[in-house]
Amino acid sequence: MAAGKSKGTVGVIGLGIMGGAFARNLARAGWRVVGYDISAARRREAQRAGVVVAASAAAVARQVPTILTSLPKPAALMDTARAIAAAKLPRKALVEMSTFAIADKDKANAVLRKAGHVMLDTPVSGTGSQAANRDLVFYASGDKAVIRRLRPVFEAFGRHVYDVGPFGNGSKMKYVANLLVAINNVASAEAMVLGMKAGLPPQLIYDLIKAGAGNSRVFELRAPMMVKGSYKNVTMKIDVWDKDMQVIGDYARKIKVPTPMFDASKPVYRKAEKSGFGAQDTAAVCAVLEKMAKVKRRKRA
Repeated sequence: MAAGKSKGTVGVIGLGIMGGAFARNLARAGWRVVGYDISAARRREAQRAGVVVAASAAAVARQVPTILTSLPKPAALMDTARAIAAAKLPRKALVEMSTFAIADKDKANAVLRKAGHVMLDTPVSGTGSQAANRDLVFYASGDKAVIRRLRPVFEAFGRHVYDVGPFGNGSKMKYVANLLVAINNVASAEAMVLGMKAGLPPQLIYDLIKAGAGNSRVFELRAPMMVKGSYKNVTMKIDVWDKDMQVIGDYARKIKVPTPMFDASKPVYRKAEKSGFGAQDTAAVCAVLEKMAKVKRRKRA
């Protein structure tokens, strides 16, 4: 993108699977992107994709009006919020896109608000592969005027943005969506293993379920990995997913909602993590169920 031709400038703090895809797609769409991550490897990867790499979170905030955060832990969000607040900058908009407890986002929001900034709670519905393909949905909550103003930014790296109301509603909606993802992923693996144990070829199972009433977006995304029995092309790591499931479970207990199917899926994810799949895709729950069912895959010709 030639100098002076960008659509605007936006910051991205956290350049992992999701944040890195946000930054790359924004850059491709014609935005000037300023990014930061504590990982030098991720900074280098972002730089190769056309992202201007800053030396710190505060350095990002100094150069941009809007900052997107996609972070692994609430502590990282608080560190970021405090760094931006301490920099004593003119009003910035921070769009928090991680899956955390609402209380953790409230704490960061309070720090930023006191410093004169505005924060949106805007979790993302979609996997890493969907992020790479701009197939994301955003649950934006908070200041309506800011959400409206930032629509061109969201549309540059996603499919649709929904204004879901007051701050915190975005996280609530994400909990609902991720509860279904957790269940559907294990259900997809269970179905694949039932079919394989019955002697059906994995590819046939995938093709026919995709064509019928049992299909889901989760099945379409994860079953191809289950067909191959390979989970290293990660869209969501099991050990990160475990954190998300903890957040959802805690919130459900807080508002006294029974979640029997969600609860039944948890041991399968934990067993996958303990079996060495923590850094691999959540589709690896299929490998756990295969072992439990004593499935022996036929060797390909």
